[in-house]
Amino acid sequence: MRHEHSPEGLPHYDQYIDGDWQPASNGQTFTVFDPANGQPLAICASATHADVDRAIAAARAAFDQGPWPHTSPARRADILHAIADALEARNFELAEIESRDAGVPLRKTTYNDITLGLEILRGCAEMARKHPYEPLPWTDLPTVSWNFVWREPIGVCAQIIPWNYAFCMAAWKLGPALATGNTVVFKPSSLAPLSTIAIFQTIHELNLLPKGVVNLVLGPGSEVGEYLAAHPAVDKVAFTGSTEVGRKIMALAAPQIKRVTLELGGKNAMIVLPDADLDLVVDGVLWGAFYHSGQLCEAGSRLLLPRSLHDTVVERLVERVRGMKIGDPMDLETDIGPLISERQREKVERYIAIGREEGATVAIGGGRPLGEVFVNGYYVEPTIFTGVQPEMRIAREEIFGPVLAVLAYDEIGEAIRIANDSIYGLAASVWSRDLQQALAVAQRIRAGTVWINEHHVLNPRAPFGGYRQSGFGREMGQYGLDEYTEVKHIHVDLMQRRQGRLWWDTLLPE
Repeated sequence: MRHEHSPEGLPHYDQYIDGDWQPASNGQTFTVFDPANGQPLAICASATHADVDRAIAAARAAFDQGPWPHTSPARRADILHAIADALEARNFELAEIESRDAGVPLRKTTYNDITLGLEILRGCAEMARKHPYEPLPWTDLPTVSWNFVWREPIGVCAQIIPWNYAFCMAAWKLGPALATGNTVVFKPSSLAPLSTIAIFQTIHELNLLPKGVVNLVLGPGSEVGEYLAAHPAVDKVAFTGSTEVGRKIMALAAPQIKRVTLELGGKNAMIVLPDADLDLVVDGVLWGAFYHSGQLCEAGSRLLLPRSLHDTVVERLVERVRGMKIGDPMDLETDIGPLISERQREKVERYIAIGREEGATVAIGGGRPLGEVFVNGYYVEPTIFTGVQPEMRIAREEIFGPVLAVLAYDEIGEAIRIANDSIYGLAASVWSRDLQQALAVAQRIRAGTVWINEHHVLNPRAPFGGYRQSGFGREMGQYGLDEYTEVKHIHVDLMQRRQGRLWWDTLLPE
């Protein structure tokens, strides 16, 4: 890793290939900007196709000839724990990096993101200790035999993540891949790569992984990510991002029939039942809709309210939004930070204009916050639309910003139909004092995660992923580890004699 600074005084970061920090083969770079003020934060090497080839070759050699796939699960677990411990020692530094890089309020990164990422790594380490062997039921037909599943690593894994939850996503992709003995070529978003770079710095300094097991390439997805996904020497692609790009990843991976897991977009419903605790609802809806300015795939962007509660809940939400602090993400008092880029802000503002054109009413927000502190940053006010109909675009399309669409319903069956009337199926939440009724609703929602009286809480031991065009495969928990393994059935005959075998009487009669 080069530590010199550019002429502008910015830190300069290289790629990590085969255990060494390396510049791009043609010297090209890109600049990372602070979304809170539009100022440059760092300069990073921008990978060429030749750089990606070298990273994949290093991962290929580390898998095919290296010791890592055959390292004992206990040793792999110890290494993952050591990585987690070293990262924990940098907890507050990592939280600040993530906040500056992605515009995430420091309160969120400090008390949630880094802690969750560490717990995911440690959970993968513990599951790795007992993962490879799975016994199968006893059988004595045609003869007594011992049967079991042996889970093996897939091979070279290309892992591609977005900018919005970078540290956690790096943990929940690297963790299961390494726990199960795979090698990795990792690509973070060029909008927010700095916390991922910090993880690779820590891994390099520990010097516990053989060379080539983990590799980091940097640069735009259209050039680096797509080349990775299509590369014939890659065995698996794990992608988190938009549904649009997910479709392209599937097409690129198809010629080699390589394994793919996709965690994509969502238009997630928060369903409030008539008996819900409204104090809890108001807190939960604000958390669900505006956490990290709504820039999360599982954000609650549709609020389904019983018509009888609609005006009361909206009034309380509007009052609370008025009191939320929009500002510098490095301020621990900030509730709402900036969006990641000017392009993302323009997208969100287009959707706000579309909502107005479609006839929805802006109950609060809808513009940019005023004040000198906001002039150069990519801020949008938290926005609540009422009068939203299910067919409106703001109720159907993923906006990925602080925009909440409120829809009224008359009976619970209607609310379920509205929630399920979507191309997506990532997450949802149900709010009710009657847990039995809430469970019945949750079971009818077509989504990979349904929270009851909660939203956004990710459990390192629980699977996370989507139905329909929210993707397939799962992250985290045992299900997440399984996504990085090949399933091999081994049959061991215990009789060790010729007579009694299936082929004795059918193929080889005497």
